[in-house]
Amino acid sequence: MTNTRPVALDDVRDAAAQIKGVAHRTPVLRSRTLDELVGAEVHLKCENFQRVGAFKFRGAYNAASRLSPEQLAKGIAAYSSGNHAQAVALAARKLGTRAVILMPEDAPQSKVDATAGYGAQIVTYDRYTGDRDAIGQALAAEHGMALIPPYDHPHVIAGQGTAALELIEEAGELGALVVPVGGGGLIAGSATAAKGLHGGIRVIGVEPVAGDDTKRSLEAGKRIAIPVPRTIADGQAIEIPGELTFSVNQRLVDEIALVTDDQIRDAMRLAFERLKIVIEPSGATALAALIAGHIDQLPPRVGLIISGGNINAQRFAELCAE
Repeated sequence: MTNTRPVALDDVRDAAAQIKGVAHRTPVLRSRTLDELVGAEVHLKCENFQRVGAFKFRGAYNAASRLSPEQLAKGIAAYSSGNHAQAVALAARKLGTRAVILMPEDAPQSKVDATAGYGAQIVTYDRYTGDRDAIGQALAAEHGMALIPPYDHPHVIAGQGTAALELIEEAGELGALVVPVGGGGLIAGSATAAKGLHGGIRVIGVEPVAGDDTKRSLEAGKRIAIPVPRTIADGQAIEIPGELTFSVNQRLVDEIALVTDDQIRDAMRLAFERLKIVIEPSGATALAALIAGHIDQLPPRVGLIISGGNINAQRFAELCAE
């Protein structure tokens, strides 16, 4: 982590200006079927339509584009299970530099292939025995590269917050915002934007049951580590919240809901059959919590972030058939 200063609404607005014309302004979808199912007006910010298929490009490009010419000449390093890997690889290509990405050996092959397709060099490790932070920092040092972590960086957090900023600009004031939680960058940035615009909004994070590190940490008042989660939501298989993200989320996140892998599958099916969109497991957790009834006292108008859609046809079919 290169900077621990707080992230504010102005940082998110600055990030929006920085990524304008490079990142997509993704659509906000509505569904009468979904509204009737949950009893509220739901506005879905669809980051599965973002470049690289996930919100991660926002933060990666915001951070990478602020590196000095000298830093860019040496290249960029990152570590990720897939979506941040692709985001940094594409950002590096757009900025005319190279990227070296550390990825777990069991990362989805579609994400590995996409990362390589953007021109990155991939180094693998065992996520269940290796410390990716330490390995990633050593990798960056070895190559003399700037390291852009997947969430614990102010420019990354601010970039991710532009998704919520756009959502509220389009949908108007919302009573609640529901956001998937992995390392905490998306919800930290989203909560910063949402509460900066409308202080009374309720911000709700969603984790898989097996990966409830943020929920435990918020309840304990300190960062709690858990065993590496085994869940279909690979993008949320995080064992401890980020240091900077947790400091933001402690202040701004109101509650965390948990969903099972079966409930994630149900959400993926609903999105496919009713909304006609494809969502990866990590991208479906917020929707899963909503349709499973895990969020009490829903306000009349709810915003929800679909964080990504990076999944190949075979894996999607296998999960939806289970």
